[in-house]
Amino acid sequence: MARALVTGGAGFVGRHLCGKLISEGVDVVCVDKFARGTGAMRPAEWPNPPKAGFSLIEEDCRRYFDRADDRFDMVFHLAAMVGGRVMLETQTLLVAEDLAVDTDMWRWAARTRPGSVVYFSSSAAYPVSLQRPEAYRKLSEDMIGFEASIGVPDLSYGWAKLSGEYLMKLYVENYGGRAVAYRPFSGYGEDQDLSYPFPAICRRLLEERGAEEVFVWGSGRQCRDFIHISDCIDFVWRTFTRLQNGACLNISTGVATSFIELARLVSRGIGWEPKISGRSDKPEGVFYRCGDTALQASYGLSPRVDLEAGVALTLDHLRSRVY
Repeated sequence: MARALVTGGAGFVGRHLCGKLISEGVDVVCVDKFARGTGAMRPAEWPNPPKAGFSLIEEDCRRYFDRADDRFDMVFHLAAMVGGRVMLETQTLLVAEDLAVDTDMWRWAARTRPGSVVYFSSSAAYPVSLQRPEAYRKLSEDMIGFEASIGVPDLSYGWAKLSGEYLMKLYVENYGGRAVAYRPFSGYGEDQDLSYPFPAICRRLLEERGAEEVFVWGSGRQCRDFIHISDCIDFVWRTFTRLQNGACLNISTGVATSFIELARLVSRGIGWEPKISGRSDKPEGVFYRCGDTALQASYGLSPRVDLEAGVALTLDHLRSRVY
């Protein structure tokens, strides 16, 4: 039986990935310290709690890397200090801890030589100069390279992920390891932590139903590329053995949606149409972040869950819970 290590496996993406691996007959070892603010959940609370082929090690993955010499067929590295936009903007040095996490992982991989390493980077690694109101474009994988000058990524989280990709390059070229990376855009799903905008907007509008006016953060005109978690996991599972060694791939839909448009879609799903305005005293982030999908399409990837269906799934989930 194939054996996989998933760091940060109790987080939003991690727990869905663990579920997919187990369903495919992979024996999963999950390492997670359940840090506050990361959205990590106990396995018993997962949408599909693991019953077999799964073991949990509750500790900082850096301690695990320091003491463990186990060899795995595949390693999925998701461990990171990341939450919603507030954490990224107000706890920048805490988020910068991801630099140490990734460094220890790549050093451990060089020592233990797993069959393959799958590194979860981020769309935050892309240059913010390409995401401004006056000059934005869809972000393609070749916009990041280490052979010439690189642009400035998004805050300390973007720098950490960009550095992690560079360490992957060194691991592949200098140590002969097998590794690939993914750059997820705005993943969302029913069990996502409410510190993230998608579920937060859905819950807030459910609570404010009937109001004449509702608000979203920033100008509300800022755009994101929202992709359902099931598509995120499907894209990874279908390609991580097919990508060229050292390659990076977007996880995106190629559809840009403003937060005002998202709120309008959510409110219609609830059954009313309020006026939707921005709230300038709240963080906005970059103006336009949307992924180019040409490379994904070359691997036969296209999302199965459109935004309207994803909103309906999230609203149904929230309605079933008592806050």
